[in-house]
Order: sequence, then C-alpha cells, then structure tokens
Amino acid sequence: MSIPVEVRRLPHAEGLPLPSYATAGAAGMDLIAAVQDSVIVGPGQRVLVPTGLTIALPAGYELQIRPRSGLALRHGITLPNTPGTIDEDYRGEIAVILLNTGAKAFVVERGARIAQAVLAPVSHAEWREVDTLSRTERDSGGFGSTGSQFA
Repeated sequence: MSIPVEVRRLPHAEGLPLPSYATAGAAGMDLIAAVQDSVIVGPGQRVLVPTGLTIALPAGYELQIRPRSGLALRHGITLPNTPGTIDEDYRGEIAVILLNTGAKAFVVERGARIAQAVLAPVSHAEWREVDTLSRTERDSGGFGSTGSQFA
C-alpha cells in the first residue's frame, strides 16, 4: 500500500535523489545528507545533518527516523533520539542527529545515506484515570523480572 506524501526539495538538496526504498520489501527509505562540504563526526560527537527536504504528511501519520544498521555496525554511527519523529504538522527541514559511538572519526559526504525514514500510522491515547489497574502475572516487576537470559 502506498500513501502519498508531499515533498519539497530545498536549494541545498538540488541534484540529490529523493528518499527511496532499496527493495520492494523494505520498510524504510534512505535519507541522504544534503551537506555542501564534508562533515566530520568525531568519536563521542553529535552533529545535525540536513536532508534538504520538507514534507507534508497526511493526517494520522508520522515519519520515524531510524539509524542505518550498516553505519551502526561498521562505524558506530547511530541516532541518539531513535526513533526520531516527524509529526504530521511539522513543515521545517528534516535533519538527522548523528552520534558517533565508535573509536574513529566518521566523515559524512554529500549524498551519503545517513538514516532511514519509516512512514507509520499514529494512534492517540485517551487517558482514563482509575483507582486501581487490572492485575497481571508480571504485575509491577521491572527490568529482568521475566527471567530473560540477557537481564
């Protein structure tokens, strides 16, 4: 199923491709760095990388911004606020916060694939305050309470 999303390319993104799906079964589209000059992300450093795109999402949708697994594995590049959310009423430029958790500097070049964007439906909660909650087997057990081997 395809959902139409209006996109506007800003001048500093001219000549760069729009986000696209690498395969027919891909959930995420690659976002491209619309930097004019190379940007160096040192170990432990965060940088804000522009995409040169603004969008108008349809009502009831968000655009989730997620890390690219290859960048995370090979270079330690991740997104500290993952997933980032682009709300349906935001009309500013989409930019990606990159964090270098690796040991070496990472260079972001113009046109580099820096993150993934996933279009997702949004549900709004309607809070209903109560005096007690229904009981469960887990109840209020926190981290590691389910006996996970990784806890």
